[in-house]
Amino acid sequence: MELSNRLKSLPPHFFTTLIKKVDSAIAEGRDVINLGRGNPDQPTPPHIVKALQQAVEDPSTHGYSPFRGISELRQAVAEFYKREYNVIVDPDSEVAVLGGTKIGVVELPLAIMNEGESLLLPDPGYPDYLSGISLANIEYDLMPLLAKNNFLPDYNALSDKQKRDAKLMYLNYPSNPTGVTANLQFYEETVAFAKENAIAVLHDFAYGAIGFDGKKPISFLQANGAKEVGIETLSLSKMFNMAGWRVGFAVGNSKIVAAINLLQDHLFTSVFPAVQRAAVVALTDSQQCVTDLVSLYESRRDVLITECKRIGWDVVAPKGSFFAWLPVPKGYSSESFSDLLLANANVAVSPGNGFGKHGEGYVRVGLLENHIRIREAIVRIEKLGLFSVTD
Repeated sequence: MELSNRLKSLPPHFFTTLIKKVDSAIAEGRDVINLGRGNPDQPTPPHIVKALQQAVEDPSTHGYSPFRGISELRQAVAEFYKREYNVIVDPDSEVAVLGGTKIGVVELPLAIMNEGESLLLPDPGYPDYLSGISLANIEYDLMPLLAKNNFLPDYNALSDKQKRDAKLMYLNYPSNPTGVTANLQFYEETVAFAKENAIAVLHDFAYGAIGFDGKKPISFLQANGAKEVGIETLSLSKMFNMAGWRVGFAVGNSKIVAAINLLQDHLFTSVFPAVQRAAVVALTDSQQCVTDLVSLYESRRDVLITECKRIGWDVVAPKGSFFAWLPVPKGYSSESFSDLLLANANVAVSPGNGFGKHGEGYVRVGLLENHIRIREAIVRIEKLGLFSVTD
């Protein structure tokens, strides 16, 4: 039996390759400091765990979930958006429950695009965006994210053909991998661009809760007219350390939400009801756990940036997410530098070219080790003599 042509067309999975390299080094007995991963290192807050335990004990959660998720969860999402972003959401027509937002970003092209139509992708960007393209057998064009533009796409740089062919575009702020955030003006420009060119928008808001220096990330849906052109996917994975629980949402344009729900009616029976009940508690109970988590990541960020600058590594502090986007030293590619760090310093980072061709020249570093390990990682890198301190 052979794989289908659809599966054969899937791109190599970037993170699988990276994990194999790290696991191989660890299997050799080496003490690897893994700054390349994207899996939250903190436990789910106790009150959410308790809510799940109580829900699991209730036999009514043991059957199938309603296809569109429980109404209490959709209502909780609406309350969350009103409280956190002052955005009004209809829980019945503008919320789709997802088994993690990765499902949403991969399945959306299947729901609203036809073969031959084009998707505009940020580059660098989350590698699994490409999976949805292969599965839907569609085309794509890249929107380069460059330092000179603060890693925001330049819509004026797109050709008339690219704008004409595009039916959908993806954005992601706070950004994985760059750690950049976007402001309301940018989102308003995006809405205007989308309307002018009849392009739908998916804003991947997976790191939406994580903003630094006292600045909370802005929701795309806060822009005037955003719901007329697109949706936002929101995950509980990073906000509440619920990565393994697999629950998230698509929120916004009712026609796009309806398309997602219709596709999912044929693919899933929604999320385990007990997990949905726990998600209600996460969204509606005290958000102090989120505040504390952001503070932890910010303190780790400060250690990383301070240590990098101490050894002469010219870096820019991320404004959000739990990643830093660091330039590689002269004479190295993203991959050769990453391989050097793993081989000679027992430090794992993600090579930037794994996030797209415009990620070349950078590595992604996660804030998912404690302060001591982050500091030790930079000390190990310092000993390689790649950087020098200048007055």
